[in-house]
Amino acid sequence: MIKFFRHIRQRMLSENKFSKYLLYAIGEILLVVIGILIALQINNWKEEQAERREETAILHQLHTEFTSNLKQLDEKIEVKMDLIEAVKKLFQLIDHPPLRQKDSVDRLLGLTIPYSTFDPIVSDLASSGSLRLIQSDSLKLLLSLWTSDVVSVQEDDLGWKKIRNELYTPFLIEHYQLRTIRQVAIESGLIKNYLIEAGNQQTEVLDESIGLSRHKADINLLLDHPNFEDLLERAISTNRFALSQSQILRKRILEIMALLEWELQINQH
Repeated sequence: MIKFFRHIRQRMLSENKFSKYLLYAIGEILLVVIGILIALQINNWKEEQAERREETAILHQLHTEFTSNLKQLDEKIEVKMDLIEAVKKLFQLIDHPPLRQKDSVDRLLGLTIPYSTFDPIVSDLASSGSLRLIQSDSLKLLLSLWTSDVVSVQEDDLGWKKIRNELYTPFLIEHYQLRTIRQVAIESGLIKNYLIEAGNQQTEVLDESIGLSRHKADINLLLDHPNFEDLLERAISTNRFALSQSQILRKRILEIMALLEWELQINQH
């Protein structure tokens, strides 16, 4: 083909048809330019298709991760709600002594001891450069804020953990019998409610009885102690705030999942 065009140019020059040669040369240049533009367009189209396939894979992965994150967060929220309700009932028993029953107090105390920390899957798309592949600006904004949102919730979770480890549990050790509380929790299956999915062997270990304490625990001395009431107030106020933060984060997860599903639907067409 190149020899063919060269032959035409040489013939025109030899016949002194310069004007025709000039027009022909311009036409040839235009053909080359058009060819280059078409090649670039095809290459850009292929790159765009590859990026959309990569985006779709990322969206699917994120949807799976946030589905798992939502499930875990719901479990952590349930733990906080159980603790808050237990504290409210203990306040009722503090205020109304005739309602007190030891078995009920032991179970309620068991609900106040656990703490839960949200530990989600966090894909750092920003540092990997994959965030640029996502076309939705709204989705990119929520994903960019995700890590800081999680940190805020975890900090609130750790607030109760610190109070629980440094103040609440030591107080119960001094003024009550944790062995009895733990045994009641084992018998009621309370402990397993706070596990991630565990194997049978782990579950059987948790089911092993440790028995009730032979030391008498006086629920009246505990419930009438002014420091216990103050510690319960710390427990409920800390966990209420952490619960509010967790519920805000739950709404954020639902927003992200809705946008992910919308983008996946668009990419399928």
